[in-house]
Amino acid sequence: MTVDEQAPAPAEAGSLKLSVGAVFSAGTLNAGRVLAMAAAAAAPGSSDPVDAALAVQLAAERPDIPPVTVAEDDVDPARVDRRYSLTRVRDLQRPAEKGYRDVVIMRGDLASVLANTKTTREDRSVVLKNADLSSRRGNRVLAVASAIVEEGDKVGDFKFQGFVELRSSAPGAFAEDVAARPDSWARVNLWSVSLRLQHWSNVLAIVILSLTGFYIMDPFFGPVATDNAQQAGYLMGWVRFIHFTTAFIWLVIGAARVVSAFRSRDRYLRWPTLWPLKKKDDVKQLGNVLSHYLLLKDHAPLYMAHNPLQQLGYTGMYVFGAIQMLTGLTLYGLVHKNSNWFWAMMSAPTDWFGIGPVRVFHAIMMFLIWCFVVLHIYLAVRSDSLERHGGISSMINGGVWMRRGSKPVDAPKIG
Repeated sequence: MTVDEQAPAPAEAGSLKLSVGAVFSAGTLNAGRVLAMAAAAAAPGSSDPVDAALAVQLAAERPDIPPVTVAEDDVDPARVDRRYSLTRVRDLQRPAEKGYRDVVIMRGDLASVLANTKTTREDRSVVLKNADLSSRRGNRVLAVASAIVEEGDKVGDFKFQGFVELRSSAPGAFAEDVAARPDSWARVNLWSVSLRLQHWSNVLAIVILSLTGFYIMDPFFGPVATDNAQQAGYLMGWVRFIHFTTAFIWLVIGAARVVSAFRSRDRYLRWPTLWPLKKKDDVKQLGNVLSHYLLLKDHAPLYMAHNPLQQLGYTGMYVFGAIQMLTGLTLYGLVHKNSNWFWAMMSAPTDWFGIGPVRVFHAIMMFLIWCFVVLHIYLAVRSDSLERHGGISSMINGGVWMRRGSKPVDAPKIG
């Protein structure tokens, strides 16, 4: 059973060297448990290089999860018309579940496994984008799904659990690819390069726009305009040029964020994260976070990414940013309102409310954005000082540190 669950020829099995790369979890189980499921689906006494690579990786990465054995009758191998195997596992160690019984593991080709599991459109999109990245790196993916065997030997619905990257290794380098044994902390790659670039680009744009915008509102230095234009110089013109240029760059950054909300392979960038209160428990957790910030509770719920209060703040920031962009385009459109219909439409609010009120509103939005920035910096420093997970540095290197065994609200158990 190779990546596509098609056994290689005997001559290839002994020479083919494989190693396990990244393990992607679909959100129900952590990466270690997904790896354990993939390894548990091997046939008894299998000499397949895929099964060997999975067993070695599991022993090195998760020695706390004992290997399992399955009977020949419990394995239904892949076929030409079905590119996945079905293995009934009776002693797989996994977190306790109410009414838990035997588990049937589906393992094989990603498209075939996804076609036979119940996944939402959003989850499927995230899985496919991560798998596409693995493929572009030259890796193959081995998909894993599982179903509970219920009363009467009835197999329930299969739930997609994740996939394991498999890559070829040069002879002798196989052992070097195996991860070290776990210690008390685990570094989790959280924020993608694109998000970090957007974050720091936003920071730079907001600083430049605020400084130049404040100067346009109140020229607090430089020559004062007089009847002699040459004596006044062109300082205001340069400031306005920098302001407008940065504003259009900020519009591009905002458009990129909108696209990533629907196209990104990172679940923390997708549009559902913008509204964290999707069920009753989310509202309860929001109350717990507020109680902690108000010093009514000693501990806050553990989140790997943003807790509900933080996410609502960031979503509000997106709304403020969008409003600021629209009012900025309204004021900029005054210069070109007679040139075409688009700028005439964009500048229409100045006809309804007047130029002065729109400018004042634009300035107020700037100060509100800076209120968020100051609060954001304070809470980020406070959280990092108390939890010591490297949240601030994560916006530089993309990773946070989580204690093994901890269970974030928004992610599988760490470890």
